[in-house]
Amino acid sequence: MFSPDTLPWTNSFASLSDDFYSRVTPTPYKTDARMLHFNPAAAELIGLQAENSNSPDLVKMLSGQSLPQGSDPLAMLYAGHQFGHFVPQLGDGRAIMLGEVSHEQTGKWELQLKGSGLTPYSRDGDGRAVLRSTIREYLCSEAIHSLGIRTTRALAMTGSDDEVYRERIETGAILTRMAPSHIRFGSFEVFFYRNQFEQIRTLADYVIEHHFTELKQPELQQQANPYLALFETVMRRTARLIAQWQSVGFAHGVMNSDNMSILGLTIDYGPFGFVEAYQPGYICNHSDHSGRYAFDQQPEIGLFNLSCLAQALLPVLMESEDDSPDKAVEMAKDIMTQYQPLYIKEYAGLMRAKLGLVEAMPEDQTLLQELLDLMQQNQVDYTILFRKLGDFRSDETQNHELRDLFLDREGFDQWSSRYAARLAKENSNDSERKVRMNKINPKFILRNYLAEIAIRKAEDEKDYSEIDVLFKILQQPFDEWPEFESYAGHPPEWASDIAVSCSS
Repeated sequence: MFSPDTLPWTNSFASLSDDFYSRVTPTPYKTDARMLHFNPAAAELIGLQAENSNSPDLVKMLSGQSLPQGSDPLAMLYAGHQFGHFVPQLGDGRAIMLGEVSHEQTGKWELQLKGSGLTPYSRDGDGRAVLRSTIREYLCSEAIHSLGIRTTRALAMTGSDDEVYRERIETGAILTRMAPSHIRFGSFEVFFYRNQFEQIRTLADYVIEHHFTELKQPELQQQANPYLALFETVMRRTARLIAQWQSVGFAHGVMNSDNMSILGLTIDYGPFGFVEAYQPGYICNHSDHSGRYAFDQQPEIGLFNLSCLAQALLPVLMESEDDSPDKAVEMAKDIMTQYQPLYIKEYAGLMRAKLGLVEAMPEDQTLLQELLDLMQQNQVDYTILFRKLGDFRSDETQNHELRDLFLDREGFDQWSSRYAARLAKENSNDSERKVRMNKINPKFILRNYLAEIAIRKAEDEKDYSEIDVLFKILQQPFDEWPEFESYAGHPPEWASDIAVSCSS
């Protein structure tokens, strides 16, 4: 285990040329920094002793006041398609990667300070993050991880009394974010549109060597065309990721190509939301006026973003100088045609498990869609319904607690008869099924109103106790937590007034 001053820092990304980044140092707070919250589970991934969480040295390091020895801070360059339109240069406008810390069991982790000041890519911004957005990402990244979905992790939040100007004056904060890599689809796009094709090859080689070979996937380097194999791996991870999002009702809100991880991680938490009263067209982002990133559009947008990555990789997909660009296009298209069937298979498997079904049968998709249609028509809460479905009893003519979630009770009765018949086809045991279902259907999610309560207490009273409570619950979302039963209920009426946007 390490203390803050003995963490073994390196930075393999900094070994690339400065075409890929700008070296920059964090801008310290003007007022004293303090630790707002610390994640021992994330600290364990890099071997950092949790008892050091309030040490002055750690606070200084994670607030940008002092640089750890061996670090090599930088801001990454990338471009991306934002709301369908290409933006030629973006980059880490408010995030600075300190470097990497390796652990013999968990591998290599990049540590990034998000909200640590200006970088060359800040454009008209100030390089700062506000407390509310920092709390939201801190809590949601841990929630998504605990749901079994790949994501960046949050190590800590530091803050001060410095003021940050958004729609109003707010308190600033810095999130320490961890990931094996923060490389995005847009990291490749920037060089394609600049006609810097050698940089695309260099970056692809770096990703294969550092993030797939070291992750026990050496077969990528051994392929006749390792870049095509890389694209196929990214496609598969992306399809799996979005299927998982859909299964838990998670809406990312800003699926720009620069917010898509090359490793298939959930990255860049902004105006996210979890579907509550089920509506497939749920829009969580107040800035998304056209509904481009609505919940039911996410699978299609995943494919669009993969097409952006495929285009950026075309110069290196050609196996030899004699190959034509048309051949590279066809190879990329062949990979992309696999996306929809793979996504459908992944999603179907996840939803079958949410229904407590073990065997795959032809009528399963119809059974699921009928339930979702009923939920939409009756505005039934997505998470509550699937959790309570574990209590369904096949031998009862009416499952009253479930039935009462629907205004159209007769409609539910008809569906439940078909569900009971389907369970009988595989001789399902109700008790065993409930155990299985409660391991995949969470009782607790990060509802926007729960985050809002924590934010208001932190902003108005400097009271971080609600963050403690949510953090504890969200780390074990499948448990019953009887003392926190109210956190699993329907949102209050005032929750409908909460609006989150790209500034959130």
